[in-house]
Formats: sequence, structure tokens, C-alpha cells
Amino acid sequence: MIDALRDFTSSLPDVLQWVGVILAAAIPFVESYFGAVIGVLAGIPPVIAIAAAIVGNVLSMLIFVFSAHGVRSKVRNGKPAKPETPRRAKLRERFDRYGVAGVSLLGQTLLPSQITSAAMVSFGASRNAVIFWQVISIVLWGVAFGVLATLGITFLR
Repeated sequence: MIDALRDFTSSLPDVLQWVGVILAAAIPFVESYFGAVIGVLAGIPPVIAIAAAIVGNVLSMLIFVFSAHGVRSKVRNGKPAKPETPRRAKLRERFDRYGVAGVSLLGQTLLPSQITSAAMVSFGASRNAVIFWQVISIVLWGVAFGVLATLGITFLR
């Protein structure tokens, strides 16, 4: 999949390749970290590739957060909570243990930022706190992987 996304990005005109990175990074499980790698491998300057990957991932995450917040607001109007599935219970346990900051920073190792952010909002976490910590996490992961990809390409040359 990464190769297909890199090929798609490379096939775009040079002036629009950053758009391909934004679109790729908006996909759950690709995120800012693989989006940055895709951009670097496609030959986009690393700063532009990393920035585009971060923008794509943040935009996608914001859509999920605002959607989850809206759904939660409508569903919770005086209704009792439904029983949790085992997977959701496990995610809630981690949320309760590590808080918004911990889940945001470490959660991307297990699930995409879109899913973890929507889950945290659905658990009742502050929408603004989730957005704040998710943006920090997306930037850190995107920069780290973008720098590693750049160093790897430089080392192989």
C-alpha cells in the first residue's frame, strides 16, 4: 500500500505532489508518519513532505473528533450508556490509566489517531484537550519518521 501511495504521489505534477501526501496522510493507519515517508521517498523536499503529512493527518483527525463529538452529544441526551465491547473496554482502560496526553502520544503505536481521538471524545474527554494532544502527537510522529526517512535515503546514497 505504501508503494502504491508513493507511486500515486510521484505520478502527480511536481507542483501538486504535496497534495498527494496530504491525501495519503489523511488515511487511517498511514497517518503523518507514513505520509512523511511517502513524501520523502517520492522526492519531495523533506520539510514540505513532513508538513503536508501533518496537515493531512490533522485534517482527517479533526473530522473524526468533531463527528464523534456531535454524535455523542445527540446520543447522550438523557439516555443511559450501552454496555461496552471488549475492545472498547480495553481502550477505555488505557484511556483511564494514561489520560488524554498518554493515549494521544502513545496510542498511534496501536491504532490510528482518528480512531483513538474519536474514542476519547466518545468516552467524554474534552474535545479541545483531545485535539491539542493529538496535534502534538501527529507533529512529533510525522517529524520523527520524516527525519528518519531523510537520513535513510541520505545514508543509502
